[in-house]
Amino acid sequence: MIIFAGIGLAVLVLVIIISLLLRRQLREKYATLWIIIGLVILILAVFPGLLLWLSDLLGVAVPSNLIFALALVLLIGVALHLSWELSLAEDEVRRVAEDVAIARADLEALTQRVDALTKGSEPAAAAPDAADTAAAPPSLDED
Repeated sequence: MIIFAGIGLAVLVLVIIISLLLRRQLREKYATLWIIIGLVILILAVFPGLLLWLSDLLGVAVPSNLIFALALVLLIGVALHLSWELSLAEDEVRRVAEDVAIARADLEALTQRVDALTKGSEPAAAAPDAADTAAAPPSLDED
């Protein structure tokens, strides 16, 4: 009975992973790991003697302890990988936010210039006022 439950669990995991992958709710780089895990569960469910042989080979007294140890190592690896991916995503979000802030500042400057041109006057940077001309230092060309 427990063998059928293991087979059912493995098939359920594989169906869920393939379904998420087909609906594009799970990326391929994550699906690969989970498909491998589902296949390992299926192999161990179909051939339970393999787990006994592996636990004897590794010197683990109870085969279920080997499963728990492997699951713990797997979960630590997944948590580490997701932390790494989150760090990369945070760096990318920061970079994109900086790019958007620069683009927004450029857009506001262009908008102010267009507004000044449409009102009939030139922007201050394009045509200096008479007061600015009088206060400007003499250029070297006048000598």
